[in-house]
Amino acid sequence: MVKDFVEELKWRGMIHDIMPGAQDQLNKEMTAGYIGFDPTADSLHIGSLVQIMTLVHFQRSGHKPFALVGGATGMVGDPSGKSAERNLLSEDILNHNVACVHNQLAKFLDFDCGENSAEMVNNYDWFKDFSFLDFIRDVGKHITVNYMMAKDSVKTRLETGLSFTEFSYQLVQGYDFYWLNKNKGCKIQLGGSDQWGNIVTGTELIRRKGDGEAWAITTPLIKKADGTKFGKTEGGNVWLDKKRTSPYKFYQYWLNSSDEDAKNYIRIFTLLEKDTIEGLEKEHDEAPHNRVLQKALAEDVTVRVHSREDYEMAVKASGILFGKSTTEDLESLDEDTLLSVFEGVPMTSISKDVYQSTENVTDLLADASDNLIFPSKGEARRMIKGGGVSINKTKLSSAEQAADFKLLQNKYLLAQKGKKNYYLIVVE
Repeated sequence: MVKDFVEELKWRGMIHDIMPGAQDQLNKEMTAGYIGFDPTADSLHIGSLVQIMTLVHFQRSGHKPFALVGGATGMVGDPSGKSAERNLLSEDILNHNVACVHNQLAKFLDFDCGENSAEMVNNYDWFKDFSFLDFIRDVGKHITVNYMMAKDSVKTRLETGLSFTEFSYQLVQGYDFYWLNKNKGCKIQLGGSDQWGNIVTGTELIRRKGDGEAWAITTPLIKKADGTKFGKTEGGNVWLDKKRTSPYKFYQYWLNSSDEDAKNYIRIFTLLEKDTIEGLEKEHDEAPHNRVLQKALAEDVTVRVHSREDYEMAVKASGILFGKSTTEDLESLDEDTLLSVFEGVPMTSISKDVYQSTENVTDLLADASDNLIFPSKGEARRMIKGGGVSINKTKLSSAEQAADFKLLQNKYLLAQKGKKNYYLIVVE
C-alpha cells in the first residue's frame, strides 16, 4: 500500500512548514521532488540524514526523488543559518566531493525501480555555461531586491556583513528549482526549515518566469534536548563515511542518546512502523535502564548507514569496554575498530625483540613498557596477585607468568589494570 507522504512525515514529527496545495498535489499523482545536498566535504554527516530520510519516504510513497548535489552552489556558499561567510572550494575538490556524496546517497535511494527511480543531478551542469549577463537578465529581473532583503537568511546577516556572492545565493537556488521544474517536471522542493526562504524564491521564480506551479515542504531543524547541537561530538561532526567516523563511534552516538532524544530520533531516522515504535516506547518506559529505544535506534541506523557486519562489530566492541567480553571477542576486532575503541588510552611501544626476550608479565608491565602501566615491579606483582590485571581480556594468574601472548592484529597487547584502566602496548 502506497503511503500518504505528508501524513507519514507528520506522525514522525518531520513537518515544519508546508505550502498550501502541496498535499493535494502529492495525493493526486506521482510527483517529482528534490532536495539539495551540500558538497563542501567528501562525506555527508548525520545532519544530512534528516533530508536523506525525507527522500526515502518520498520514494516509498510512490513519488520520484531527485537528489541535487550542488557542484555550482558549493562554489558560492549559502548564508542560511551561517554567522560568517565560508571558504569557497576549488572545482577539483568539489568534483571529488560530489562523487563521494553520490556514492553515499546510492545506499539509501533506489536508482533502478521503474518510473519513480531516484535520479542524481548536479547544478554545475546547467550553470557552467550560463554567463553572468544572461543570468541577471533572464533570472534577476524576476525577483526584486525588496523581496530578497525580506528573507531571514539575509536580514540576520546584514549587521555582520553579507557579500554579494552570498546575497545572490537565493537566486541561484531558486533557478535550480526553476530548471528542474522545466526540464525534469519537479513540482516539490523539500529541505530543512532554514531553507524555506530559498525554496519559496524558487516557487516564485517558477510562477513569474515559467507561469507554473510548485510547492515547498520543510522539516524542522533537529536539536538535542540538552541544548547541544545535534550531530556534534567533542571530536566534531558524526560523518556517514566510516573513514571519518568509525562504525563503533557512529553506533555509540545513537546508543548514548537521552531518553527524550531517542523518542524523537527513532521516528525521524529509522524506517520502523508506528506500532513498532509505540511498542518500543512502552517497553522502554517500563524499564528505562534497559535502553530498549536507544538499542533499536542504534541498530537500525548503523545497519542502514554501514552494514550488519559493522553493527555487530560495534556491539562487540562496546561489550569490551562496557560489559562482559572474552579474549575471542577482542581478537575478532579489526584494527580500525580496535584503535577506535581505545582511542585516547595511554600507549607505549616496544620492539618485537624486546617483547620476545621479556621473561615474564611483571617485566613486561613495568620495565619493558617504560613503567607506563606500573611504576615498579613490586606494585605489578601485588596487583597481579590480587587478580586485578589482565592482558587481552585474560586475567593474569601469576606474576611469573610467561609474556607470550598472541598479539592482536599481529602488533597490539591490551593491558587492563582494575576495571577501567586500559593501556595499549604496540609491539613493532
